[in-house]
Amino acid sequence: MLKQRTLKSLTRAVGVGLHSGRRVEITLRPAQPDTGIVFRRVDLPEPVDIPVSALAVTDTRMASTLTQGNVKVQTVEHLMSACAGLGLDNLYVDITAEEIPILDGSAASFVFLLKSAGIVLQDRPKRFIRVKRPIEVREGEGKNLKWAKLEPYNGYKLHFEIVFDHPAVDSTGQSAEFDMGNHNYSRDIARARTFGFTKDVEMMRNNGLALGGGLDNAIVMDDYKVLNADGLRYDDEFVKHKLLDAIGDLYCIGKPFLASYSAYRSGHGMNNLLLRELLRQADAWEVVTFEDERRAPSGLARLAPAW
Repeated sequence: MLKQRTLKSLTRAVGVGLHSGRRVEITLRPAQPDTGIVFRRVDLPEPVDIPVSALAVTDTRMASTLTQGNVKVQTVEHLMSACAGLGLDNLYVDITAEEIPILDGSAASFVFLLKSAGIVLQDRPKRFIRVKRPIEVREGEGKNLKWAKLEPYNGYKLHFEIVFDHPAVDSTGQSAEFDMGNHNYSRDIARARTFGFTKDVEMMRNNGLALGGGLDNAIVMDDYKVLNADGLRYDDEFVKHKLLDAIGDLYCIGKPFLASYSAYRSGHGMNNLLLRELLRQADAWEVVTFEDERRAPSGLARLAPAW
């Protein structure tokens, strides 16, 4: 049986929110089988649980925000991406503020935290969402065109293409593909950082965004070049970060995919629209398990060795 996974022990970190700039403590804790990933606001008079679901995503401006009632948790996509990349099914995430800490701007710090806590198998079958026919969402036309699509595939692979009219981005790869079963998430995707432009910073901060952003947790560019002294971590770090975000956004459906995802200039909002469209068309997907691990798509049983 291909089994569900959770943490062996708890682990903690302290950081600041990318957009709020507020200090926040995060504690990652094991959870029982079939719990899913649950965020818990422990800073409130009565702690509030916010289970991950595509329908709980209520704001996608610059990040993905989950809401339960009037309680929010913001910027969940990097942690969700790390959980997807390591094959974690069940997890409690205690936080002491409204926003997940940005840490170094990638998913690498979350990967380190999760691996340091240890990953264990649970005696319950891992559930996948298998896409049975294509689902697509589109916006705009011509230069404003954006789209995202899910198609049947015996595994989980993602292809992303970006278009930025900027010298620093133009000189790097603007399309990338990643196969969850055959490639290495921790090595190939997790270290890609979020990025932004100095010309946008003042506008964002006037709107209460990017208050905690800086060169230590983002790639920052002026009109011509990357300002970070250490340069890029990958030759194609910009598009790889968009892949990282997409992996996290899509995992908000609550289960890993068996599907091929492709996107052109997509973002948090379009990724969530895609999930909602898939859920709306109930005949386009099914939930499957693998009683015989050998029948699972190649590599998916090896996402992160349990120890």
